[in-house]
Amino acid sequence: MSELLKTNQIIISDKLNYKCEVKEFLGSGTQGEVYRILIDGKDFALKWFFSEFLKNDPHQKDRIELAIKKSPPNENFLWPIDIAYSKEVPGFGYIMKLREKRFKGLSDLMQRKVEPTFHALTKACFELANSYLHLHSNGLCYRDISFGNVFLDPDTGEIRICDNDNVDIDKNKGSIMGTPRFMAPEIVTGKAPPSIQTDLFSLAVLLFYILMMHHPLEGKKELEIHCFDLPAMRKLYGENPVFIFDPNNDSNRPVQGIQDNPLIFWPIYPNFLRNMFINAFTKGLKMPDARVRESEWRSAMIKLYDSIFYCSKCGAENFYDADELKIHGKIKPCWKCKYEMQNLPRIKIEDHLIILNFNTKLYFHHIDDQRLYDFSKPIAEVTKHPQKQNIWGLKNLSNDKWVVTFPDGSLKDIKPDQSVTLSIGIKINFGKKVGEISI
Repeated sequence: MSELLKTNQIIISDKLNYKCEVKEFLGSGTQGEVYRILIDGKDFALKWFFSEFLKNDPHQKDRIELAIKKSPPNENFLWPIDIAYSKEVPGFGYIMKLREKRFKGLSDLMQRKVEPTFHALTKACFELANSYLHLHSNGLCYRDISFGNVFLDPDTGEIRICDNDNVDIDKNKGSIMGTPRFMAPEIVTGKAPPSIQTDLFSLAVLLFYILMMHHPLEGKKELEIHCFDLPAMRKLYGENPVFIFDPNNDSNRPVQGIQDNPLIFWPIYPNFLRNMFINAFTKGLKMPDARVRESEWRSAMIKLYDSIFYCSKCGAENFYDADELKIHGKIKPCWKCKYEMQNLPRIKIEDHLIILNFNTKLYFHHIDDQRLYDFSKPIAEVTKHPQKQNIWGLKNLSNDKWVVTFPDGSLKDIKPDQSVTLSIGIKINFGKKVGEISI
């Protein structure tokens, strides 16, 4: 057990007057220690700060009180609920929801201790962009987006964001500057404090790490450094950063045999996503106002998620790339077994394309611009014909009927719980939008 708090010790919360019973020491960091506590028989987490840390950060309590007053941006934040005190122990802590054991640290992902699917990774990236957009929309910046503050469920892609005591009003001065490798160049060089704009850079780094398993600025130039001290880090990440896939500067390419992860993953992803990373780490390195916004990442991750298909030979997840099809007249072969896929059933709803896999579901955000990113309930799913197993259809899971137009011009209503066969040229009127099936 830790030296700060003891098992069965009672801690009292400030405003809500909770009696919190300390049950288990969970871990410690540079700021303090985290415990599992009981409040009315339910599990919560308590973070208790080290006295020395509080001396160096006199505004810590103000930030937590601000966060409590603001309320959580969305359900993914393990947000402060109340401040807690003890008569026996100096200082204070704060109460938050307890992170479920199914959530793993991103360091586990980097070390390949967990192996999420592309579906799960893409969902996690969407959740991150969406969560930080909600935070920034409240005029707040996180200040320290990094591995240590994000956890994901490797099976579902759900995320949780902790250490929300770092959150502050945009551009406020404070002692938290960020984590090395994630800080924007202007923070590294001391030209700017943490802000929403620097959060955008850190978010882009985090997304690149998740999808490419590598840092966007660590290529040949990193390997040439013999002493990785503060001056070297300042140069690599602040004074002269070069994106490893900068199309106009190849001086910092990943070195084959040593930095293989980005060389393997970069070509797997569609052109539109690679171009976003190029913008994030070329223009975005020196021009904070040109950085990719959270809303752009959010839209891109939905597009990426809907472009996933399975290789019919080896079953590996791949990404449909419309640009590749336009340029070469065919889609890229499977990255794993090199098999060339021929026909991919898909539906295009206005400008959005969704690959129709055996497990594809459509949601409200696909058919209604007033319900963007609403995953509360699927409105359609791909399903097999009950008698003819080689025939696939799209089942109506909504409460509204669809009107289907066949290639010959005939019409048919598809009522809830009914299905329409996946055939080329079929158009489905979902009410507010129309989708057309192709192969």
